[in-house]
Parts: sequence; C-alpha cells; structure tokens
Amino acid sequence: MSRSSPGVARVAAILNFIADHPGQAFALTDLVRALKLSRATCHALLTGLVDVGYLYRTTDKTYVLGPALAAIGRTAADHFSPLQVAQPEMRSIADDFDVVCGAYFLEGDIIHLRERAASLSHIGYPVPLGTRMPLRWIQAITFFARSQKDAEAWAARATPPLSEEQKAQFGAGLEFARSSGFTALVRRAGDDDGVGMRSGTEDPPVVPLLTIEAARSYPLMAIMAPVYDGHNRVVMALVMAGFHGGMTGNAVVRAGARLAETCERISGYLSGKPFDD
Repeated sequence: MSRSSPGVARVAAILNFIADHPGQAFALTDLVRALKLSRATCHALLTGLVDVGYLYRTTDKTYVLGPALAAIGRTAADHFSPLQVAQPEMRSIADDFDVVCGAYFLEGDIIHLRERAASLSHIGYPVPLGTRMPLRWIQAITFFARSQKDAEAWAARATPPLSEEQKAQFGAGLEFARSSGFTALVRRAGDDDGVGMRSGTEDPPVVPLLTIEAARSYPLMAIMAPVYDGHNRVVMALVMAGFHGGMTGNAVVRAGARLAETCERISGYLSGKPFDD
C-alpha cells in the first residue's frame, strides 16, 4: 500500500477541515488546536496555501478557502463523472477477458447504456451504445443489492409483476450480490439466444447464478457489479458480456472478482476514499 508524505496529509487536513465548516473563518490558534499541529508547522503550511491562492487570509488574521481552490472546485464539479475513471478500467477488462464491458445507468426504471468498451472479437456487438431498456429483475439485483427497502419497493411495482419463482430468485440473487460483490447471469434453460442484455421489452434470457461450483462449467452470459457514490447509492453498473462458450466456476469467480474490484476502485474515486491496490 502506498503512503502519502506527512506534508501532503497535513495540507489536506487543513483544507478538509476548513471545507467541512462552510461560512466560518479560523485563526491559526483554532487550526493548531483542532488538527493537533505544531504552531510553526501550521503557520508555514497556511502561509504556503495563501501564497498559491488555496486559502485567503482576512484582515482579522483568520483563514478561509481561497479563490484558486474555488476555481479548481468548479472545474472538478463541471467535469466530475464516474466515466472518467471507468473508461480505462472498462477497456482493460474488455481486452483481458475478450468481452464487451458496458456502463449502465439507472434512470427511473430504465437502464441506459452510456459507455462501453469491446474487445476486437466483439466489434459490432448487437446492443448499441445509447440503448435504453426497462429495468428487469435480473438487472435490479445489482442496482438494489445494498438496499433491501428499495429492492422490495421496486419488486412491488415491477411490470410485468414478478412470478413467485422470480421473487424467490430475486431475493436469493440479492443475497449473493451482497456477499460476493457481483451478479453472474447464466443462460436460461432452453434459450439459445447468445445476447445477455436485450434491447427490447421482453425478459432477458438469463437467470442469476446463486451457487458456484469450482469445477462445473456454466453457460455464462454476463457479470454485473455496482458502482456506489459517497452516500452508498448506486451510480451505475458495469456489465461484462459476450463470453465465449462455457466457463468453469473458478473462472466465473475470477472474472466476477475482477469486475467487483474495478467497481470498488471507481466507488472510491466517487466517495473520495482511495483504493488500496
């Protein structure tokens, strides 16, 4: 695990403390006491931050966030998107597993494919970028895995209504996703369609994999994992699709773990919490 320098950590502590108290100004003594820094160290850091415009020193010798930092914040807010960090991750997954990796966003009860990366063998994949489709129960597992309340509310309003079998699989799928960090979808028995995420209104031809046996071969169609923001809300789901032939349980777990780890990294970016690689 990488370690930041003490100086960087102290600068970040000062900026974060002042940002956490909007509308207030702090004197040197206030910051020394709150952050447990030596007076000399804190004064030197404050002077440097004022010099570059990240802090502003008022006439009564207190400090507030400065104009340069405000400009950086506006730029970051205008261009802040999970797709910034997701795109290279999606490209790596697509190439490493020879699949298509898509980023699906939930808009009401519609999922929207806003970005994707395809390996060379999947150029021309039949689900086009920009596709919108109704949220179905097999995808809802990923979007609502951490919120039982939201999952139950969606299941109650689902159109068409879920069958008893689908309700049972939905509940079991939520448990699997919570414990593993991903959802693996396999071809529904008797369905020979090779596309795991259709663009029409019918139920996708897949069911969630609820148990995984290491040596068993599975007709894997897709793997999904959620990306969360700092409030533990799902921002988007990454989906791996287009797998070639059967995959052993071990291979499914490896692919799912890779996707879940990727989503954890992106979630860390959105919440401001670094991911330890």
